[in-house]
Formats: sequence, structure tokens, C-alpha cells
Amino acid sequence: MYRSRFNKSRANTRRWQIGAGVAGVAVVLTGVGLGVASAAETVPTVNCPQVNNLPAVPAQAQAEVKQNLELLNTQIREANNRIASTVGQGGPNFIQNAILGPLKDKRFATINRIETAIGRNAAKPNLNAEGLSGCSLNQNGGSSAQQPVDVPAAGSGNTGNAGGGGNNAALPTVNCPQLNNLPAVPAQAQAEVQRNLELLNTQIKEANNRIASTVGQGGANFIQNAILGPLKDKRFATINRIETAIGRNAAKPNLNAEGLSGCSLNQNGGASTEQPVEVPAAGNGGNGGNVAVATVNCPALNNLPAIPAQAQAEVQRNLELLNTQIKEANNRIASTVGQGGPNFIQNAILGPLEDKRFATINRIETAIGRNAAKPNLNAEGLAPCSLNS
Repeated sequence: MYRSRFNKSRANTRRWQIGAGVAGVAVVLTGVGLGVASAAETVPTVNCPQVNNLPAVPAQAQAEVKQNLELLNTQIREANNRIASTVGQGGPNFIQNAILGPLKDKRFATINRIETAIGRNAAKPNLNAEGLSGCSLNQNGGSSAQQPVDVPAAGSGNTGNAGGGGNNAALPTVNCPQLNNLPAVPAQAQAEVQRNLELLNTQIKEANNRIASTVGQGGANFIQNAILGPLKDKRFATINRIETAIGRNAAKPNLNAEGLSGCSLNQNGGASTEQPVEVPAAGNGGNGGNVAVATVNCPALNNLPAIPAQAQAEVQRNLELLNTQIKEANNRIASTVGQGGPNFIQNAILGPLEDKRFATINRIETAIGRNAAKPNLNAEGLAPCSLNS
């Protein structure tokens, strides 16, 4: 009898265990079903704006720019993987705080690196890193748009294009009217007038540099409002200063500052017309006594080959230096009239000028030769200058 009760108890226990096991399997199966349903829900993906406003990129920066463009795509993939692997974590703001926020910081740094890479060998662009770094979500999933990684080439500098090749050729340049109605300028005003005439050229160069360094910024009226407008104000003030300088020692002229201050654009690029800086002399008392002062006559360096992009700035500086040397020689001639005997100009002005020009032309040859075949510009033949008596 005892054995029978024991066996019955064991049978009941086994039936209870079997029932519990079946119930457990049912719960597990139900849980699996819930998991499948959850996995079937749409996982969002990131939606990032593209960097599609790249200027022509110098050859030296091509690899680095491409690497950073590809990194933008890597950052998108990593963000999507993080979203997928953290479904249901962290509350409603998890994606924004833990994924989109850090992604924005990474993109901002990457776009900045692209700007810096270009800026080492050309005008540093503003690619709008602040505006392009933030990403949103494709709430319904789908593929994230990929960042194009093609880099607009600006050439390696050996194409003969004065702007380094590529897309920069069509950058507009400023077109300013010349101040060519100067009267005879009293000797006391010569230096001040010359400085302000040269300043008009400096203002043109600065405006052209600003146009080149702000490509794609500010909307349709940016150049007019941010560059041509301020340039007009600067030119107006400069021409007024020329009138005032003359007026201190002679009749104050009306040079039409209002009409000559406004500049337009050469939409297809090209060199801006420079302001002539020769000052008509009127002598110490305004009687024309200095009109016959000699000036130097130097041969032009017009046999330049195509300039590599890497050498553009240095060559330009040295070409401008040749003009500066001519101006300095002319000023020395004017300020030393009657000094030193018949050979003074030759020995004290033209001789040193020849040495300076020879060294400057040699520097131009060397600058080109660092990135292309070094030319022979005939420095020996182009260095000496004669006199316009």
C-alpha cells in the first residue's frame, strides 16, 4: 500500500513537470514570435547633406581630399550600424544624443580638413562645414545617400593655365575704370599721389583674391554686396585723397571720384586692368620744371612659360617686384637731380637696378624649376635698363 501511494505521487509530479515544460515551450515560442515581429520593424537610417560645392582641387591636395570624402561615407555607415545594433536602447532621444550628435562633430572636423587641405596650395574655400555637418533620419529606413568622392581637378600646375587649371579659369575678376585725368602734380604731392594710385591697384588685387576665396558663398548678390560695394567706397576715398593732395599746392582738381569709383565684373575672368601709376610732374612751384627728369626704360619679361600652380604666387610676387624696382629707381632719379656728376645715374641707380633685376629673374626661373623644367629667361639680357631721357 505504501509503495502504491509513492508511485502515484511520482506520477503526479511527472505530469506536473510535463505540463510546465509545455507551457514553457509555449512562452518561448511566443517570445520568439515577438522578437521576429520586433526585428521586422523599420530601422531608421541617417540622411546627410552632400559636400557638392568643392572648387577645383590642386594636385597636391587631391589624395587628402578624396580620403576625407570617403571618410564621410564611412561615418554614415558606422552611424547606420550603430542605429541597427542599439534598437530599443536609451529612450526617445538616444539616436539624437548618442549617434547623430557625435556624427555631426565628426563631419564638421572632416569638412574642415578638406578646406585646410585645399587651402595649403590655393585659396582656402568655405564649404559651409557648419551647415553640411548635421544629419537627419530616414524614419522609414532605406539606403543613406552616399557622398560623391570624385575630386574636381585643378591640374598639377603644368597645363599652362594661369590659374592652375581646372574650374578656376572662369572666376570673375573686377573691372575698374582708370584714373587717367590727372593734372600736372606739384612736386610736394608727387609721393602721396603715387602711393594712392598704387593703392587703387592693391584694392583691385584684394577684391580679386576675395572673389577667389569665397566661391559659392552668400547667394547671388554676395559679390556685389560684400566685395564690389566696399571696393567702391575704398576707391572713392582714395581718389578724394589724390584730389586733396594736389589741392594743397595747386588748384584742387575734380577727378570724378563718384564716376570712377564703381567697378563691374569680368564674368569670364581674365586679368584686371591695372591703374597706371605714373604721376604727371609739375615741378616744385607748379611750373613744369621737373618734366624733363629722366626715367628708366627696362625690357619686359614676356617670355614666361606655363607656370606650375605651386609656383604661381612666388612668380607673381617677383614680377611685381620688378615693377617696384623700376618705381624706386625713378623716384631716386627724381630725388637726386643734379647730384654726383654725369655718371651718377649709371653708377648709383642703373647699376644696382641691373643687379636687382638679375637676381629677381633668377628667382623666377628657380621657382618654376622646382615643379617643371627650369626655363632660361635670359636674366643677363633682360636685367640692364636704359634711360628715357
